[in-house]
Amino acid sequence: MLLLLITSFIWAFSFGLIKKYLGGLDAGFVALVRLAISFLLFLPLLRPRKISAVMTLRLFFIGMIQFGLMYVFYIQAFRFLAAHQVALFTIFTPLFVTAVDDLWEKRFRPLYFWTALLAVAGTAIIVYSGWGRTDLLVGFALVQASNLCFALGQVFYRRVIPADREWRDREVFAWLYIGGTAAAALSMLLFSGPLALKLNSSQVLVLLYLGLLASGLGFFLWNVGATRVAAGILAVFNNVKVPLAVLVSLLFFGEQTDLIRLLLGGAVILLALALNYLLGKNRSLSSQNHA
Repeated sequence: MLLLLITSFIWAFSFGLIKKYLGGLDAGFVALVRLAISFLLFLPLLRPRKISAVMTLRLFFIGMIQFGLMYVFYIQAFRFLAAHQVALFTIFTPLFVTAVDDLWEKRFRPLYFWTALLAVAGTAIIVYSGWGRTDLLVGFALVQASNLCFALGQVFYRRVIPADREWRDREVFAWLYIGGTAAAALSMLLFSGPLALKLNSSQVLVLLYLGLLASGLGFFLWNVGATRVAAGILAVFNNVKVPLAVLVSLLFFGEQTDLIRLLLGGAVILLALALNYLLGKNRSLSSQNHA
């Protein structure tokens, strides 16, 4: 449980740091640098001969979706939203995981649809006065695209990785980061064009923090910690970083919000997530957030 708590604190600071120091940079560039650093961190652990070429390609494409596309959408959202809003909107990820898993199984359960609507209602309470703003709507859509990519990656990873295998996750994790780096590079090539970047020392330090700690060490600690706790505790920790990130953004980075609406809407969203978990507590699939 300690590993999960440490990871949640690491991720909680990512939102405010990105908004304050990297918000004006190209999203593809930030994702590329962040994932490239994570790849270098896990490169010494890579054991390419332990898996087949087919499995290597699967991991590569999962990384493109779960890390690469996810981070491009996620980081772009900071151009339109405050850090605490981005953090709050990532709380929808478990609902996307449920929906993707249901599609994989070719089934539809209406109760999960209603919990998703309840979560949307909670979000509407928080940002009621801003729904007419184009920037908020665009930012919300970008975060949901990010959530969907992260959910797809989680489901695909669980579905294609055999339970009985001779290799450990850390020995292949670098392939995910290679795929993510490739997706971010492709995004830059297609949408950004030539970049005239001049990073200051603060931006370099934030990129190192995101690459080494948030993306690199964070995901690894989370995976290890998830194997050491009961399913109920893991379900709670899946969204612990969201209120932590909101508090950090408000207290440490000086953002402003309507606290009454935030608390009321947040309570409705948490109710939706609790119902989503209780309805699917007998399922083996658990969900994660991102940062």
